[in-house]
Amino acid sequence: MKHDIRHVHFLGICGTAMGAVAAAMQQQGYTVTGSDANVFPPMSDFLRERGIAIAEGFRAENLTSPDLVVVGNAIGRGNVELEAVLDRRLPYASLPETLRHFFLRGRRNLVVAGTHGKTTTAALLTHILRVGKLNPAWMIGGIAEDLEQGASLHDAEHVVIEGDEYDTCFFDKGPKFAHYLPELAILNAVELDQMDIYPDLAAVKRAFGLLLRVLPANGVLLFNADCADTREVAAQSRTATRLAVGLGEHATVRATHVEVGPHGSVFTLFNTRFALPLFGDFNVRNAAMAIAAAHHYGVALSDIENAVATFKGVRRRQILRGERNGVKIIEDFGKHPTNIRETLKALAQRFPGARVWAVVDPKANTMCRAETHAPLAEALSFAHGALIGPIDRPERFQPGEALEPAKLATELTAKGRPVFAEPDVPAIVSRIRETTRSGDVIAVFSSGGFGGIYEKLLGL
Repeated sequence: MKHDIRHVHFLGICGTAMGAVAAAMQQQGYTVTGSDANVFPPMSDFLRERGIAIAEGFRAENLTSPDLVVVGNAIGRGNVELEAVLDRRLPYASLPETLRHFFLRGRRNLVVAGTHGKTTTAALLTHILRVGKLNPAWMIGGIAEDLEQGASLHDAEHVVIEGDEYDTCFFDKGPKFAHYLPELAILNAVELDQMDIYPDLAAVKRAFGLLLRVLPANGVLLFNADCADTREVAAQSRTATRLAVGLGEHATVRATHVEVGPHGSVFTLFNTRFALPLFGDFNVRNAAMAIAAAHHYGVALSDIENAVATFKGVRRRQILRGERNGVKIIEDFGKHPTNIRETLKALAQRFPGARVWAVVDPKANTMCRAETHAPLAEALSFAHGALIGPIDRPERFQPGEALEPAKLATELTAKGRPVFAEPDVPAIVSRIRETTRSGDVIAVFSSGGFGGIYEKLLGL
């Protein structure tokens, strides 16, 4: 495949992963072009600084006889440029296929998967391998503070890649990670999510089962021992080396003696005491996964200990954005009730005695659905109070299919918690200023921009 290709065109080039792969291919000597409907910094600057031509808007004329067209996940039938690719019978591939053919073959690929914890675990594992002088390549779906960029596909023996369960492309509705040729796989929690493509938990389990299906018998599987559904999926694996990682009784690689202090969590693993500058049992488990993987590859425990202690974390995960009138504002990516629940528990550790308020932006598809009502109510029971914004694009849903924030607020208020369903961001900000006091903590959970809420809360 590689030998016949000189010019590669990326359809949807300004996506984080698409742009990173485009830049890596350009570094390898390919002529790279691309197009996108939304061309704006920082990705547009990143690509143009590397001499990659970007067309703004999708048009058939953008296809100047490329040898391969890489089609982004967000591109579907009806896109005029994709229709031209199909009409002209141009060779095309998904991004995961492109990664497999051009970057992953012949390498030792460490794939980090699971409903939660992928980005933090992959970022920490990459950081540990770098401290241990293994010089890994990586592709991660978030911005890790310890890494210069979301992806670096340089020539390396080891590659850490965040294994996304979302579907691959318009013509391939299987999970992306099925293409990644794993030598080692990390499987964290398995829960119902991505409900636009997975109708039930059984479908989610089948998807993660595909990862285990492509994991070789001489590979390594690390799985979340504390999650019953993960244990069930892991039991399907034919891999000889399987490590159950966690904090509970089912773990064979078990983090013990967990303590929480003002600067994070401390725990014991492999007879070594680790100081992790993050809060929450879920982050201890994420760290244990990364530590166990690095230990498997021979990184010295002293290097792992140093890397864990110096880990700076991932943006949009429990980030203190600022403080106004004695009220701290925390940003978190929380896009699933479990994320919200575990982060609220972690914030209670981080700010003992504080009243922690949850502000929820129901934007991710799963968060907008009626099935989320009960788990979200349970998650918000760990907050002093909550404010819930309107669901994203309610017109997508039939009657009864969508989450009803007002119904949720009424139910929780009847149980003695101050919970409000608000129509927009200004109303949320106004309500927060009425109900909070100095010493409170506001945790904002959103997978989007949420109408510039942080700047409004901080009075910027």
